[in-house]
Amino acid sequence: MTNSTIGDRIKSLREFRDLSQEELAARADVHVDTIRKLEQNRRQSARINTLRALARALDVQLERLVGQATVTQELSDPGGGLIALRDAIQDVSALPGVLSDDDLEDAPDPAAWISTVGEATGLYWAGEYAGLSSRLPLLLRDGRAVARETPTEQVWRSLALTYQLAACLATQAGHPDWAFPAVEKQLAAAQRASDPLAEGMGVSTLSWVLLRQGRWEQAQAVAEKKADMLEPGFRRPSADQLAVYGNLLIAAATPAARRDRWDDALELLTAAEDAAERSGPVRSYGSAFSVVDVRTQKVNVALAGSENRADKALEFSSGVNLADISRPVHSAAYRVDVAQAQYQTGDSEGALTTLLEVEEEQPEWIRLQALAAATVREMLETERRRNTPLRGLAARLGVEPVL
Repeated sequence: MTNSTIGDRIKSLREFRDLSQEELAARADVHVDTIRKLEQNRRQSARINTLRALARALDVQLERLVGQATVTQELSDPGGGLIALRDAIQDVSALPGVLSDDDLEDAPDPAAWISTVGEATGLYWAGEYAGLSSRLPLLLRDGRAVARETPTEQVWRSLALTYQLAACLATQAGHPDWAFPAVEKQLAAAQRASDPLAEGMGVSTLSWVLLRQGRWEQAQAVAEKKADMLEPGFRRPSADQLAVYGNLLIAAATPAARRDRWDDALELLTAAEDAAERSGPVRSYGSAFSVVDVRTQKVNVALAGSENRADKALEFSSGVNLADISRPVHSAAYRVDVAQAQYQTGDSEGALTTLLEVEEEQPEWIRLQALAAATVREMLETERRRNTPLRGLAARLGVEPVL
């Protein structure tokens, strides 16, 4: 479906499923006229929640429906890259009975390898995906060798984090199916580390992967259940306990909102904010947790579900101090949400300014974001006169021109 429009992809997938336009409209709970206009290329896009509903009705991932790029723009060093990452996650040599002991790789120094895992985590949160994809395959292979020869709890904990990075990078790059076995291995390594908090972060990662696969009910259920298991007591819980608990609540809130469980989502985020007030800012287990992390998520959930609450999203954004967001990629994701809310409340110029600022700071990351592309498509469709900066951004994001 190269160079095809969203409407072309909807039509092709609908016909493959042997559905009429009316049947697809009923399944997705959208107006049949929307489908007709998209398939006839009289409309080039629709609101992101409409696209999510159509993707679920057509039994495909949103990334496929909108034609999201699934590769990094730069070629990595030999031995690295997304295909190498897939092969490292789905490692044939790690299967029992495949290779003899003579074929196993030598392990690097454990301390040096653990330090490299920390550096890779920094690359992920900085949005440097091309550099990370070139490092992760070797990092995973070395990690398995280190765990085989030096199976300490610290090594297993770091191996769990490495698989967490692999799952997150694969998902960001549009390959959540690769991420699932990575999360399985993350959880197995966390168990070997005898670390319930590492297991909790594994479930948080799993919830996000399930969310990106469109499995919203499961995404909410696994995160909520694990949060209940790890809920800290009221007497002197550690900051790490509060952070992992809070991250699980955040993970559960987004799929709840996607399922139109708005009250449930806000209740989860209120509990997460309470935990953040108690913990203070925390950076551990490959993630971060603070009051501002919860408040940015309130903006996100306001835009989820069948009924967008763009006004509410902007209201929530007034409580976010951008300078307090510690991770560059998190800051970028939050501002893409703000841009969508700006556009939907009639502030197209503000939305474009926000997106251009994000692109300037995160040019590699933004090309992989379905929400950013969907917002730009909507803006193109409604432009009243030729907007050169908007069209330039659309071209760089791979958004098809309006016919």
